[in-house]
Amino acid sequence: MTDLDERTMLLAKCLRCRYGEYNAVDDISIQLKKGEVLGLLGPNGAGKTTTIRMITGNLAPNAGSIKICGIDLLNEPQKAKARLGYLPEIPPLYFDMTVDEYLRFAARLHRMEKHHIPQALETCKQRCGLMSHGKRLIGSLSKGLQQRIGIAQAIIHDPDVIILDEPTVGLDPNQMREIRELIRELGKKRSIMLSTHLLLEVESVCSRVQIMHEGQVVMNETVAGLKQQGADLETVFTRLTQQSQEMH
Repeated sequence: MTDLDERTMLLAKCLRCRYGEYNAVDDISIQLKKGEVLGLLGPNGAGKTTTIRMITGNLAPNAGSIKICGIDLLNEPQKAKARLGYLPEIPPLYFDMTVDEYLRFAARLHRMEKHHIPQALETCKQRCGLMSHGKRLIGSLSKGLQQRIGIAQAIIHDPDVIILDEPTVGLDPNQMREIRELIRELGKKRSIMLSTHLLLEVESVCSRVQIMHEGQVVMNETVAGLKQQGADLETVFTRLTQQSQEMH
């Protein structure tokens, strides 16, 4: 691979997904480099969830290609998914398990070698601020801690690419701040794609933003570039996502 390819952790090209006659995703491409945090924005129905489902291997696209660290997701799904961590909007938690039990279970699901699991467990608990909660039942913990556990299960196998779908939904301001700090920390060495409705969240933690509307990418720009242009993200978002509605 070239140097550019080595830095490209996720490359999705010309993705399409149809539900009957409806184009949920219509010819979009996403590139994510090492150390980059990409914010995927869009109104309800824009195609964000469908895009994430395709990138995480939970939905086969009608057209297009997806590579994780240069590995073709469609041709080698198990190998590609080993490099990928995913937190869905509703974390896949088992409330009757302790934190340690659940994270060991997640490690086994990721096919980690048994002798690597104890160290991986301690490392991800430390990163996610869960060191003092290992023996507690997940169901007894706050929503903020449960979100941290969700992120922990996504990173326990030390993936190169992390996909987070609405990671701060339902959290109070203090919990949101803590999760955002965690995302910034993880983004220093990994590649993160963050799907959210919160413009402030994108401005706070992301280095680049893509706006989706009606199944297409209508903007792809760095956050720094927007600031240099003096552009307000809320204004840009409103303009781009209302334009096509007004044309119908």
